[in-house]
Amino acid sequence: MSVWAALVGQDHVVAELTAAAQGAMTHAWLFTGPPGSGRSIAARAFAAALQCEDGGCGSCQVCHTVLAGTHPDVNLVSTEVLSIGVKDTRELVRRAALSPAGGRWQVIVLEDADRLTEQAANVLLKAIEEPPARTVWLLCAPSSEDALPTIRSRCRQIRLVTPTPDAVAAVLVERDQVPAEVAEFAAHASQGHIGRARRLATDEQARQRRSAVLALPHRLTDVAACLRAAAELTDASAAEAKQAAAELDTTEMDNLKVALGAGSGAGSGTARLASGTSGAVKDLEERQKRRAKRIQRDAMDRALIDLAAYYRDVLAIQLGAEVELINPGGRADLAALAHASTPEATLRRIEAVMACRESLDANAHPLLTTEAMMLCLRTAGRPGRPAGEVRPA
Repeated sequence: MSVWAALVGQDHVVAELTAAAQGAMTHAWLFTGPPGSGRSIAARAFAAALQCEDGGCGSCQVCHTVLAGTHPDVNLVSTEVLSIGVKDTRELVRRAALSPAGGRWQVIVLEDADRLTEQAANVLLKAIEEPPARTVWLLCAPSSEDALPTIRSRCRQIRLVTPTPDAVAAVLVERDQVPAEVAEFAAHASQGHIGRARRLATDEQARQRRSAVLALPHRLTDVAACLRAAAELTDASAAEAKQAAAELDTTEMDNLKVALGAGSGAGSGTARLASGTSGAVKDLEERQKRRAKRIQRDAMDRALIDLAAYYRDVLAIQLGAEVELINPGGRADLAALAHASTPEATLRRIEAVMACRESLDANAHPLLTTEAMMLCLRTAGRPGRPAGEVRPA
């Protein structure tokens, strides 16, 4: 099985990257595409194809080590925090300047290039402008606009597309042994996001959380109900993030303490560890806090995407559009909401949800922003309500 097997619905990308690995090379690449399209998967597969003597056979030791993240000449960088700063970027540039230890290329895969701060992006630009002869940069971002124009102009762009629901469902059935009915539901509900589709197909709690979000539009009967709905949504996201972060935090802290000599059995050694390595422990705790914040924001964003998709289905029914519903199992509830409102009101509700996403991305207070959105969802259908008044603060 080749390294491209995990890339779903991207035949044009596979063809271009295969040709590049065989000789049509460029020193810097920018992989763009909607969330879940497989940007990082494509970049990792390309890194393996560059190092493999057979262009990415998928069965040799080189391919296995690259895909596993253990190849000495392939640096896989996937940030767990909200931004990538100058310090971390300079470290990447330092690695990129090294000659390959044994592979054909020194490859840097930056999976979240859109999270570079402006100063960090400028540091990266200098490295891309004059790269060492055997260094390749593989940057990933949702769109080309998420990269500085100066960086974008120096990269060869690879554009991925959203896989079709049928393609995603087929992968879930074949690779994850998911029942066909569940796979079809997850593929539609995820809107082509492969990672989310797998999670919905294999995690009952994820499906329950999604169902709770889709019930919200039918509960916004008064102001108190809006405030309760906002609190439930933010609390659920916080709880999900806390659970996910706690599992990672415990493992990381235990590993750090072992690496620093904790548990060696010498009481004096433990004392020296506490006094001499508090900086390392503090740095880890700070990174964990930033990661927890990102996890919560990502959980909120998933819920808001589901909410926007629900109103999209309402709008499709109102307009009589001949399109496939994202939530076909809830057609009766969707129809009830469609008949109780107008297409204009539904559009304003979708706008309110998207404005909430933008506000959260700008680091707005989660609860206050979500409360404003819920109130907008309730009042969007009231006569004489201008569209500009429904955007959350």
